[in-house]
Amino acid sequence: MPKLEIIIASTRPGRVGLPVARWIHAEAVKHGGFDEIGLVDLAEVNLPFMNEPHHPRLRDYQFQHTKDWSARIGSGDAFVFVMPEYNHGFTAPLKNAIDYLHAEWHYKPVGLVSYGGVAAGTRAAQMIKPVLSALRMTTVYEAVSIPFVHTMISPTGELVANDTMVAAAEGMFGELARVSQALRPLRSAAE
Repeated sequence: MPKLEIIIASTRPGRVGLPVARWIHAEAVKHGGFDEIGLVDLAEVNLPFMNEPHHPRLRDYQFQHTKDWSARIGSGDAFVFVMPEYNHGFTAPLKNAIDYLHAEWHYKPVGLVSYGGVAAGTRAAQMIKPVLSALRMTTVYEAVSIPFVHTMISPTGELVANDTMVAAAEGMFGELARVSQALRPLRSAAE
């Protein structure tokens, strides 16, 4: 079974990305289609703004933070990006984290869990797709879009999901598991 990495794209203090990610992590565990499920918080990874002197396609990394990031992403078979929408776009920390690497992303599927106000982060989700395509990633059609996310956070700080969100997550994880298996030969050939 594939290894899934869930990446929290917001690093802002007071963010709701953490409870959204905890909920989606629990849904991934409940789904049962992944051998291992990691939760990566870009606030904890704390990559500096791109500081590698060589193009990532060369994989000639000079800094330990990049080597560690490369190992983490390289070992993943599928990804979920938990992402807010900032000014109709996705976050700079997520773009930076993506741009640190190149081949490590190739031939891996990604599911998008977006959140925000009335638009539910969908403009950010659309904006990131060409970036992912350039890295030979496959964005699965099934996604989780959470409108008015602040109204879904309980007084204890947990996300209270509705049936639509749960069904969307189940569909997304099913497709991620299937596409990850389908792309495995391409990943193997590229190694």
